[in-house]
Amino acid sequence: MKNQFLQYCSNNKFQHNKEQINSLNQIIDFYNQSTLSKNKFIKFFTVVDKKLAFYLHGAVGTGKTMLLNFFFDRLKLPKKRMHFNEFMISFHDFRHDYKQQKKDYSIDTFVKKLKKKADLIYLDEFQVTNIVDAMILGKLFESIFKENIKILITSNIKIADLYKDGLQREQFLPFIDIIKKFSIEHELIINQDYRRSGNSKLKRFFYPVNEETSFQISQIFRQLSKGKSNNPIKINIKGRAFVINSFFEGFARLNFNDLCATNLGAEDYIAIAEKCIFVTIDGIPNFNDNNVDQQQRFITLIDIFYEKRISIMVSAHFNYKNFTTSRRLSDVYKRTISRLFELTSTNFDTN
Repeated sequence: MKNQFLQYCSNNKFQHNKEQINSLNQIIDFYNQSTLSKNKFIKFFTVVDKKLAFYLHGAVGTGKTMLLNFFFDRLKLPKKRMHFNEFMISFHDFRHDYKQQKKDYSIDTFVKKLKKKADLIYLDEFQVTNIVDAMILGKLFESIFKENIKILITSNIKIADLYKDGLQREQFLPFIDIIKKFSIEHELIINQDYRRSGNSKLKRFFYPVNEETSFQISQIFRQLSKGKSNNPIKINIKGRAFVINSFFEGFARLNFNDLCATNLGAEDYIAIAEKCIFVTIDGIPNFNDNNVDQQQRFITLIDIFYEKRISIMVSAHFNYKNFTTSRRLSDVYKRTISRLFELTSTNFDTN
């Protein structure tokens, strides 16, 4: 598979190095071990130590997602790939719908339904940021492993540091024990952010926020939306309405406060992304401990836009070298800055 990977990188103009190849070999070893003979006698004596998850973590821009995408696409078995946010939304939607229908909405029922669709799930960008998910994940993953569902995970955070400093973290610790027991944890170490290397020219990131940058953004947005009519749209998400007033056939212009200073979340951002092909975001602030909730929403927004391949143009109160962050989200925010660099680069194509 090494030669296939090298060809894959060449075809897609991806950089690679020996650390990625070493990681790929470990992923292959994990998969081969997790799919040992189905002989019941063998399974009886190996189930205690059997690893069912490969947890790949490392700094931003090291190629974790690229590596697992390559491996996942070549597997011939029932499988499912989801951003972690989408996975948790699907779980909460299931519980809400089944409860409304007065059906069994237990975790085990959700996992049995999942098992019918996939023997392996791939969860990209794993992070835990709210107490609701933190309290559920232990039982959810325990049920997943009982069903012998294999998991591939990418994250910027090592297992021991997940939900660090989160509310009531002691209730999250059983999940840490479960994921450690059933996972091979591997760190991909590369001292380079591939998203920020090369000849990417930033022409859609404007700093600082003032009349000059606002004028420049308006000029570019008018050029991009030229010949398109402005038809404001209303997006409804579970009874919540979000209005985009500047919407030119998929090209949208929004203010940061409209997106991240109100009670929106991953479901809303996914719905917005499904309507848009290009989004301009005005007035992104610097972050600190006083606006941590806005920062968390912004991180989620950028993750979803990146996953959905939505190109963006922004004006911000910071550039890529002078940004600030809340203490709690400092590690995760490095990924956001890296992705912001790529999403606003002219090398990042719109759909």
